[in-house]
Amino acid sequence: MPEQETTPRLAGYLDKLQPELYATLTHYSQQLVDEADRIGIPRRTLELINYLCSQINGCAFCLDLHHRRALKYGETEQRLSLVAVYREVPLFEPSEVVAMKMAEQITRMSSSRPSAELFAEARGHYSEEQISVICMAAIGINAFNRLSILSEHPVRAAKK
Repeated sequence: MPEQETTPRLAGYLDKLQPELYATLTHYSQQLVDEADRIGIPRRTLELINYLCSQINGCAFCLDLHHRRALKYGETEQRLSLVAVYREVPLFEPSEVVAMKMAEQITRMSSSRPSAELFAEARGHYSEEQISVICMAAIGINAFNRLSILSEHPVRAAKK
């Protein structure tokens, strides 16, 4: 078994080392939520995107954060526990499934790019404007995942 690293990757968290750049990223995130609200993408759908991408990227900090946020927006523990197999269970709405397919393909673009067929499927549930926000949501959470992984943001025990 390989020996675990004991030296931190960085001398601090990226968000603390580059606060102005981090502020730009958080501003992007807030603008995205505001736009999603304006055009009718449910917060629950955004949190499913955030949760799935964080699972794929292995970002424990973001998984924890978006688990709590998803519950706040009415998501259930059962559905969250099944996000990794969203295509195999009938618990997700077709519009949520296509949003997660889009997010997954964007997250895995290095091995497989989103297809024209996937965009056509998305158009069956969303407007072009909504599809663009779904794409931007996946791009944003991927940036946050990388920031948290590189920073080694800790997951703290929930308060009882």
